[in-house]
Amino acid sequence: MKKTSKIFVAGHRGLVGAAIFRHLQDIGYANIVTRTHAELDLTSQIAVDAFFTEEKPEYIFLAAAKVGGIMANNTYPADFIRENLLIEINIIDAAYRHGVKKLLFLGSSCIFPRMARQPMKEEYLMTGPLEPTNSAYAVAKIAGIEMCWSYNRQHGTQFLPVMPTNLYGPNDNFDLITSHALPALIRKFHLAKLASDGNFEAIAKDEARFGPIPDDIKASLCISSGQNTQTPNTKHQTPKVILWGTGQPKREFLYVEDLADACVYVMDNYEGTELVNIGTGKDKTIRELAEITREVVGFKGEMIFDESKPDGMPRKLLDVSKLSGFGWQAKTDLEDGIRKTYQWYLRELGN
Repeated sequence: MKKTSKIFVAGHRGLVGAAIFRHLQDIGYANIVTRTHAELDLTSQIAVDAFFTEEKPEYIFLAAAKVGGIMANNTYPADFIRENLLIEINIIDAAYRHGVKKLLFLGSSCIFPRMARQPMKEEYLMTGPLEPTNSAYAVAKIAGIEMCWSYNRQHGTQFLPVMPTNLYGPNDNFDLITSHALPALIRKFHLAKLASDGNFEAIAKDEARFGPIPDDIKASLCISSGQNTQTPNTKHQTPKVILWGTGQPKREFLYVEDLADACVYVMDNYEGTELVNIGTGKDKTIRELAEITREVVGFKGEMIFDESKPDGMPRKLLDVSKLSGFGWQAKTDLEDGIRKTYQWYLRELGN
């Protein structure tokens, strides 16, 4: 890409798209095109085609998607598969018909089989059953990858599918119903810290900024539903953080600013069209992740794992040897990344 190339970042307000947008600006790209959801409905073929006709982008980062954690995926599978398929079909087909030079499509590590060998190589795709709790989302992402490959084979396009691991960072979704693991941990520990301090005014402020606190979480924090002024009554009613599952599954986490750097690096340096994993090559158990997050936030209270809730895949660790072979590696340490994310979270609350 040239610094003057016209680049469309689809989903520029989301976790990934916002990071890519910032990174492109930081390194001198000046012709970046964006649209909010209100301005452009990516699930509408007519709207997407009109946008491409008007703007004629040369390069595309397809970061727009309906995403969520295990609870959201398990509860709303029809929404996840429908919206993601429509977005992919509309943008990838329009990119071909309007002569886009290069498109980078962001997949998800949940596309790999539930019991895939670890670490997961790119070629393990479609070698076994998916994790049931997020299979609808995974199938949609697999379809997007296959679309890229199919258009490349039939039409000679250069549509590049990349496979990021679990992501986190500034601009993440902290809604306690739909968020992924790490932002949910940050918010739960932060709320528990506030409850321990009796700072219920700050809890109300947090709820106004990041969304409602479910009743079960309010109960664990010793807050009455609909009441943010009640303090714990006894020593036995102290705030605690309850987490889903056993805490034993292992996950890899990549700071989103590192992902943005990798995406631009791949767009500029990779001439192939095969799938490329993007990650750190290191993982932690959910329990270890929770302990790190608790330490960063500064919550001193109890942490309980609810083993009646699902764990999801036992392990998700990407083999990143292909990307490392191109000369790219992640730079941000996990604890440092969580600290930066928590600092962003606090700034959003005016702290």
